Amino acid sequence: MNFLDNIFFALLLAIGIGYFAINVKKLIRNIKLGHDVDRSDNASERWKNMAMVALGQSKMVKRPIAGFLHIIVYVGFVVINIEVIEIIIDGLFGTHRVLSFMGGFYDILIGTFEILALLVLITVVIFWIRRNVTKLARFTSTDLKGKPSNDANYILYFEVVLMTLFLLMNAADFHLQNVPGGFKDYSAHGSFPISQFIAPIFNGVNSSLVFIIERAAWWLHIAGILVFLNYLYFSKHLHILLAFPNTFYADLNAKGKLNNLESVTNEVKLMMDPTADHFAAPANPDAVPAKFGASDVQDLNWVQLLNAYSCTECGRCTSSCPANQTGKKLSPRKIMMDTRDRLEEVGRNIDLNKGVFVDDGKSLLNDYITPEELWACTTCNACVEECPINISPLSIIIDMRRYLVMEQSAAPMELNNMMSNIENNGAPWQYNQMDRLNWVNE
Repeated sequence: MNFLDNIFFALLLAIGIGYFAINVKKLIRNIKLGHDVDRSDNASERWKNMAMVALGQSKMVKRPIAGFLHIIVYVGFVVINIEVIEIIIDGLFGTHRVLSFMGGFYDILIGTFEILALLVLITVVIFWIRRNVTKLARFTSTDLKGKPSNDANYILYFEVVLMTLFLLMNAADFHLQNVPGGFKDYSAHGSFPISQFIAPIFNGVNSSLVFIIERAAWWLHIAGILVFLNYLYFSKHLHILLAFPNTFYADLNAKGKLNNLESVTNEVKLMMDPTADHFAAPANPDAVPAKFGASDVQDLNWVQLLNAYSCTECGRCTSSCPANQTGKKLSPRKIMMDTRDRLEEVGRNIDLNKGVFVDDGKSLLNDYITPEELWACTTCNACVEECPINISPLSIIIDMRRYLVMEQSAAPMELNNMMSNIENNGAPWQYNQMDRLNWVNE
């Protein structure tokens, strides 16, 4: 590799990583649009969560087949990309297999990479068949039509191309290492348990042409990795990166425990205090929110927005949702996808208006998520339990319900009647408070 190749490689690397950094900055900016919430408690439990759920894939294997296949792709893709370290060093300094000085350990590494690459290829084919041939129900829902469905397939094609290029590159390298009399600096390094069976396709081919194929596969492989890296921001596979902070900052409270609004809690305490001055100004005016609940993404907290970006679109939440199973419009997966889409729309608005959001007449509520979907939720927490990376669609649903009830008085008639009865009669049922104890005479 000559000096110009080194410069071109450095430019390619700088552009790829630079564009990725721009997208990461935009991602962080969008997540910070949510209001603050403290998730700094119980650090040891949070680290354990991240290690077990994000790294250890503990919730993935609850569905053994999909979980096992996912682990193969996950481990394979991560481990194989350790090779990128060697590619970067070789690309910047014009070396070839610079880490081969590790001898036997290097052989083990390359051999492991190859076996994993083959397993990834097989697994990706199985995933493609499950999604496009057998058409599992959770992959054919209406909320996955169009871009989400295409995106999932694009990722599978990406992985096939990258793994194929990796094995082709090694096969050509293996062939050149065994050219009688040697060829350039292709000395015998590495173990090739898979690509050695591909190498015979180069028998009888001019060594210079094989060299061109090896270099082309090498360049396309690293370029493909950089393209894939930058595609993550626009893809459901952003969870590859965000699963770790998402599981770390997940809610550690018992499932089913809802957070109380501080302003409402203070109001109730005030009403129950016989010595309180009910006409006095609030002791802490900042505790009174400008809006109850959430109607748009800026009303949610930053962890909920992180959840939206982390969603894998796997559909486990929706497939376990009792409301969805009975034909209701609610899909927890759609709740997360809609939140992310609206957040992206708000981010583009900010970009177009020099860092300031200009009201676009839209909101998450109604334009993306309908009240019908929100009220279909039974708050059973099945979606939270099923999510492989601890996302909570329920928290978003509850906050949007709060807005409907407390800001718009737009609860369903049955719920409004119940709340009126509680206010007037001290019970959900419509009878006089004086009659509440009549049941003891029956």
